[in-house]
Amino acid sequence: MSDESASAGETDTDASALGDAIGIWAPRGNEVRIVAGSAIILALFPFIFSRMPVVSDLLQGYQSLATLILIWGIFALGFDLLLGYTGLLSFGHAAFWGGAAYATGVFSQQVSGSPILMVAAGTLFAVLLAWFLGFLSLRRGGIYFAILTLAFAQMMFYMSSSPLAFITGGENGFTGVETGELFGMFALESELPSVLGLLLGTWLYAFVAIITVLCIAFAYRILQSPYGMVFRAIRENEQRAEFVGLNVWRYRLMSFILSGLFAGIAGSLFTIHGTYVPLSSLYWTESGEVVIMTVLGGTGSLFGPMIGAGVYLYVENIVSGGHPVDFIAPFWHLILGLVFVVTIWMFPRGIWGFVRDVRDMITGGDE
Repeated sequence: MSDESASAGETDTDASALGDAIGIWAPRGNEVRIVAGSAIILALFPFIFSRMPVVSDLLQGYQSLATLILIWGIFALGFDLLLGYTGLLSFGHAAFWGGAAYATGVFSQQVSGSPILMVAAGTLFAVLLAWFLGFLSLRRGGIYFAILTLAFAQMMFYMSSSPLAFITGGENGFTGVETGELFGMFALESELPSVLGLLLGTWLYAFVAIITVLCIAFAYRILQSPYGMVFRAIRENEQRAEFVGLNVWRYRLMSFILSGLFAGIAGSLFTIHGTYVPLSSLYWTESGEVVIMTVLGGTGSLFGPMIGAGVYLYVENIVSGGHPVDFIAPFWHLILGLVFVVTIWMFPRGIWGFVRDVRDMITGGDE
């Protein structure tokens, strides 16, 4: 081969590598549409959910539920990175949700009440905890991994309830949350000005919605990157992934850490939203709830877990409150169970899978 041909080959290779790098970090057409569409939907969501004249009389007291749905949606989105895309079932994700919630509360009391810094502190705690617990738990797979994560989460629950009660507040929860103003100017509970106030309601919802859009964009970027493809390969056949030279354990650990990162963001926002951290945020039932939300909405999808979170919280908060009829309120657990069973029985891929199937029928399978 001549020097000129070799030089041209190297140039082509470098250009290809540069193109791949730019492709990984630069927004693509689908990503722009997904992020823009998500932003529009989240901007309209609180108005349609509780502020529109048709529903305002019925759901006037549930406006903050729209914010809570987004927070749990972030939690479920991160959990699906682990379950739906990597094929790992964790029964202990309450450790990251509740741990970040407590870390955020303590940080607000001892260091700063800035909402942005509170989210950063809680998320950092969750990421470090996920690295540590993942390093220990991922030595085993299958049901052993699930039980190990559950055991670690329950250890944190009991540590918070008694030995660390002087920090966490024990059974009373952490009540010393001190949330300041956003950027030092805007009280989170105050209404946004003009039309924004009509659509979004409060600065708190706007703050959570912006973070939600960023989380969706980040999750989409992960799933479209080589890391996302490796996660899927591990889910489909872990042994084959090892045969082609992939360090499966390292990728599983990264998936676990990324999932913990989303749980940390959600747990931090949960503390800011409620200005209180209940001890139950570390209990195993919190882990069970996010599993139900994810499966109900549809695993292995970007928006399915968030829809599942919305359906779950709607039944838990609104149906249990006696809407639309009072006599069904005591049976909300039964109703939720029926919704879950019927959805999984009729639509094994969850609610979002059903939506995609309907779309494919209408469009003939075209994207």
